Amino acid sequence: MNHHARDMARIIMTRFNDFYRCFLDITAGAQARFEARDWLGVQQAGRQRIRLYDRHVNDTVQAIRDQSGGGPLGQHTLKAIKQAFNDLLIEHTNPEIAESFYNSVYRRSFRHRNIRADHLYIHGFIRRTAVPDLSPYCSQYHTGADRLTDCLRQVLQGLKLQVPFRDLEQDLDYVGRYLRQFGPDDLAHIDVSLTFINHLFFRNKGAYLVGKLEYDHVELPFILPILHDEQGGLYLDTLILSHDDASILFGFARAYFMVWCPVPALLVHFLRPLLPNKADYEIYNAIGCQKHGKTELYRSFLQHLHDSRDQFVLAPGIKGMVMCVFTLPSYDVVFKIIKDRFTPPKEVSHDTVRAKYRLVKQHDRVGRMADTMEFTNFELPLHRISPELLAELQRVAPSLLTMTGDTLMIRHLYTERRMTPLNIYLEHASDRQVVDAIDEYANAIKQLATANIFPGDMLFKNFGVTRHGRVIFYDYDEISYMTECNFRDIPKARYPEDELSAEPWYSVAPNDIFPEEFATFLLSSPRIRDAFKQQHNDLFTAGYWRQLQQNINAGQFGDVYPYRRKRRFRYLYEEQGLGKHGE
Repeated sequence: MNHHARDMARIIMTRFNDFYRCFLDITAGAQARFEARDWLGVQQAGRQRIRLYDRHVNDTVQAIRDQSGGGPLGQHTLKAIKQAFNDLLIEHTNPEIAESFYNSVYRRSFRHRNIRADHLYIHGFIRRTAVPDLSPYCSQYHTGADRLTDCLRQVLQGLKLQVPFRDLEQDLDYVGRYLRQFGPDDLAHIDVSLTFINHLFFRNKGAYLVGKLEYDHVELPFILPILHDEQGGLYLDTLILSHDDASILFGFARAYFMVWCPVPALLVHFLRPLLPNKADYEIYNAIGCQKHGKTELYRSFLQHLHDSRDQFVLAPGIKGMVMCVFTLPSYDVVFKIIKDRFTPPKEVSHDTVRAKYRLVKQHDRVGRMADTMEFTNFELPLHRISPELLAELQRVAPSLLTMTGDTLMIRHLYTERRMTPLNIYLEHASDRQVVDAIDEYANAIKQLATANIFPGDMLFKNFGVTRHGRVIFYDYDEISYMTECNFRDIPKARYPEDELSAEPWYSVAPNDIFPEEFATFLLSSPRIRDAFKQQHNDLFTAGYWRQLQQNINAGQFGDVYPYRRKRRFRYLYEEQGLGKHGE
């Protein structure tokens, strides 16, 4: 192997190490930001950490070009570079993320064109043992149920948080009561094992002690959210004890956690049995390794293609004006491409749409906006594409398509988790389900608004329903910041005939929004109208939206709980949902 190839491999690995050191540096500041209640700093650090990857990859690409004198690299040299990088991976503690970094550098070096799969890590090079040693990253305790709170006291005191718990004994009492109320029936009579990750998970205004409870070959999540009260102390807000609730906590519509993880693969190994319905790529995403999550998604996609036989088809629902959406029925993902021309009255540009998707990627999604993965030159086998879908793609986005032999290459696309479009869900829902779905929909809009996001197009077709019944927004071409909007009341008509006119009798600026008009397209049926009237009519008043704007401008960040409010300790065990922790 030539020295030139080894030098190139060392440059890539050195730059990767620099990137991941910066990643960990930002992550390490999460505890101080939480203790100081620096919520603006939390948001800024999240965006800064997401942007790190592209900056370091671009710098590495330039360093490679400088090393090679700017000339093209031959196939023999490229093969030798990967072989040299393999040697570096063998001794590396974090080879999985390094492989993705190498892929990014390679693809970007060639501007995603003329890529040879054998020069990439399409499949992982390093294979870890089936049961890796996790002891450096977590602590295990064996205890009887009657001594469990004593064990928790030791764990919580060992966190060495600089802000004290306001009433830890009360919180521990709540944990015990919750376990008796919602825990396994036989838990009081057996010994259990508790294992906790040594470092807290930080996100938004919360810190999470993440662990698992094991007994009689049963393995359950055991997760304690830690929050600030208004008087300056900490408290435990609830106990997450089910796989479904843990899945919602680690959901694809939430901001990425900040958790100290020098070796993310080991953290994923620990979390995998706690999140049995999540693929590895979703867990990597949740802990902030979203670029490697993209690698894992692609690997799982290739494996699924190999194991399945169904065809790609247009996604069910109303066709989008800006995006064409398709799916593989047996795969829980949708694929979205931007049309060449948008259906009137849409007037946004392609660059604007892509900018909106970048905004969502870097913004706090508060559990209400689906995360996306962006791919360049994505290849699909032609025989797996239904004739109807192929005809639609050729009709709406021919500029993105290249057919070579038996392959269709799509120049640019996004992937998202598949959900049931809300409009379709409502058509088949019971009266009770309609009430619950509309409550979820309205809460989604309100929570997005508190995070300074106005959805723009609020039609039900732009929202999806997850398997947990949560409503998630997924159409981003018209989103804007709340602070950019001008929420207005509709002026009173000057004359009776004004109200009959097809045109408004008042001036309308580009950023003007009239919440009263929402009722026209949302309250489409008596069932939906009744569901809104129960608790969300405030969405149709400009004053409600202006108050939210004032809160944002005053630096107030709304509380969004990634679990059911009715499972909060204060709701369950404190009179009228209030008590010593304040609201």
